[in-house]
Amino acid sequence: MDTMLARDHLSTDRTPRFKRVAITSVFGDPRKTTTWSAAPANVASALERRGVTVEAIHPHVGRVTKAAIALRDLLVGRGRPVSSEQVLRSLSMRRRLAAQVAQAARRQGVRHVLHTGTFDLLPEQTAETDVRHYLYCDHTWALARKHHVHATRYSGRAERAFEQAERASLASLAHVFTFGSYVRDNLIAHYGLPPERVTAVGSGMGAIEPWTGPKDFTRPRLLFVAKHIFQAKGGPLLLEAFQRAHQRRPDLELTVVGDERSRRFVPPTRGITFHAHLPWEELQRQYREATLLVQPMLNDPWGQVYLEAMTSRTPVMGLARNGLPELVDGGNHGFLVDRADPDALAEAILCALADPLRLERMAETAQRHVLGAYSWDRVAERILFS
Repeated sequence: MDTMLARDHLSTDRTPRFKRVAITSVFGDPRKTTTWSAAPANVASALERRGVTVEAIHPHVGRVTKAAIALRDLLVGRGRPVSSEQVLRSLSMRRRLAAQVAQAARRQGVRHVLHTGTFDLLPEQTAETDVRHYLYCDHTWALARKHHVHATRYSGRAERAFEQAERASLASLAHVFTFGSYVRDNLIAHYGLPPERVTAVGSGMGAIEPWTGPKDFTRPRLLFVAKHIFQAKGGPLLLEAFQRAHQRRPDLELTVVGDERSRRFVPPTRGITFHAHLPWEELQRQYREATLLVQPMLNDPWGQVYLEAMTSRTPVMGLARNGLPELVDGGNHGFLVDRADPDALAEAILCALADPLRLERMAETAQRHVLGAYSWDRVAERILFS
């Protein structure tokens, strides 16, 4: 992660970018903590603590409209949609969502709109002279397609259409704020955005509270948390790796926190405990008691779960891709696995657990790193003054 996020203290004696802003999200009400891992709600609250008035815009369309757009894309050769995300990436869907944002902004009388994704952005929208549009994002299509779980099922025509829509959505933005520096680099190198219009601002953390109490690093307790999209979060990969590691270390334990949709992926297995739902206090306890969070996410751009674990003084392990190398400072605060391969993951797990003292040292430095570098107040400060 850009070390500036941990050190800088931006001057607030300058004029902020805006004093009133509307935050949008296509995934739900941006003021609700259930929307997009609570990122829009947390940014909104942090901006309000700095005196900014925040409005909410939730553009969305019904199932019939989505089905019609999916059918049209199929008829023009973009393939059968394999996920709701594919429909959102459609240019025609973006036009509908962007029109809703523009209408809501006019109704609310706001001149600044902060989008939490590109799905409700279009050039004709951002070209309005009286409204300035900004983006806070954790990924780009160019990055997502590298490891996308459905990448092989997209037609070439669909991929080109997605790329066109992404480029169109990024055009004419007043400024782009990214979770990670690697996303900023991609926006500049691949999409040609001017460097002065893209800033890596990081993210904050969830509601998990720091844990400084006793912790037994000699007990080999693994944790995996995926409340949805179990496969994309690396669940099947971890289950295979666990079977291999458990043969060599029978005392190994794995707790899987998912939901009812992911239950079918986790058959009754010795050493594995599955929870379809946990109250918040119990989830926090699982973070604190785990020896190692193993989350080999195939294509997650950032990973709030990593921050929650490190806050709990639990080291993390995942694939060396997307945002994790930044979050763990290249491996100083967590374990990076080069290949999405069960044998490689099993070997990494056994190697990490073989040195409890190293785990304890890593847990302590990781917690200090996270608490010092990741804050929603810092995100709001950088959005307003960078």
